[in-house]
Amino acid sequence: MNKLIFRKFSLDVLNFFLIASFSITFIVWIIQAVNFLDLVSDDGHSLRVYFYYVSLNLPKIFSKTIIFVFFISVFYMINKYNNANELLVFWSNGIKKISFINFILKISILFLILQLTFNLFIVPKSQKLARIFIKESNIDFLPKLISEKKFINVVKNLTIFVEEYKEDGILKKIYINEKIDANKSKIIVADKGKIIKKNNQLYLRLYNGGITNLNTENSFALDFSETDYDLSNFTTKSTTHPKTQEIESVILFQCFKEFFLKRNKSKNNFKSYKNQNCEGRKLKSIIDELYKRSILPLYTLIISLVAASLIVEPKSKYFFKFHKLNIFLAGSLIIILSQISLKFLLNSISITYIVLLLPILLVIFYYLLLLLITKLKLNFL
Repeated sequence: MNKLIFRKFSLDVLNFFLIASFSITFIVWIIQAVNFLDLVSDDGHSLRVYFYYVSLNLPKIFSKTIIFVFFISVFYMINKYNNANELLVFWSNGIKKISFINFILKISILFLILQLTFNLFIVPKSQKLARIFIKESNIDFLPKLISEKKFINVVKNLTIFVEEYKEDGILKKIYINEKIDANKSKIIVADKGKIIKKNNQLYLRLYNGGITNLNTENSFALDFSETDYDLSNFTTKSTTHPKTQEIESVILFQCFKEFFLKRNKSKNNFKSYKNQNCEGRKLKSIIDELYKRSILPLYTLIISLVAASLIVEPKSKYFFKFHKLNIFLAGSLIIILSQISLKFLLNSISITYIVLLLPILLVIFYYLLLLLITKLKLNFL
């Protein structure tokens, strides 16, 4: 009988969690997708690239909502059971309050494993795939971005100006400024041109114009009647270098290990390491990312205990009136604390140890407090 009661409660929590998490994730995803529209409008990518990129951000959004939605799910279901007097079913069947708390703690371990799986494996992989897709994609939306009498600079080191853009795709009075390096540049002008596609690459076919090569020492010019200007040589302005959050967790741990094996005491930069992903990265960024992936999910345990403490009602009428609000605020403050704690990493050795051990210390302290209240049946305020 007790197993059936606990199974029903766990299924209710799971159902509410799935509905709430998917709803919140979808809303945040829509807002974020709007912010990513500059991939098309400014960086010249196609709608296919855009939708693929924003879709790969779904695991990241979901992983960030797990701890909060789990707290809301447990809090809501306990409150719902309490308002409907369904918690009496637990107590009338001989289930002790500490047993109920232990059960919620066990559920939180499953959600902890879920969040660790996303943080350590799924999210870095999806972010890496998104970055690779951006890096390897062609700027195939460029023709639609070109407009009359407007400077277009959707790709690095290239600016295009067109005086007139006809409906048949013919460009009139074309100006191109290509920056080769810090000291060299190339200017191309043409009477007309047209964007064509050869071998799945974009070219700008130009007619009746001239090319001027400029550098700090001299310059030279030449005329042409027809030439093809290869646009595939240019890369998108989108960041293509992998960010720390896109690196696999195993590699990050290797970077962290290599830092202490081959660290440069004058600088916290990685230099001359076998793993190129470590090159030039800050120790702070590596530790922050590892902390977010492996330590922050541990706050799921303390959050579950805080939500479970709803069943430990205070005796005082004054505190009973604000009991639910206090529990909700306590849980919210712990979630905020988990995010703020990141700022104190590496401030000092002692503070770093405290920050790393804080979620475990909170779990032990709060559990012992609940154990003391429920086992000894102490009057709660």
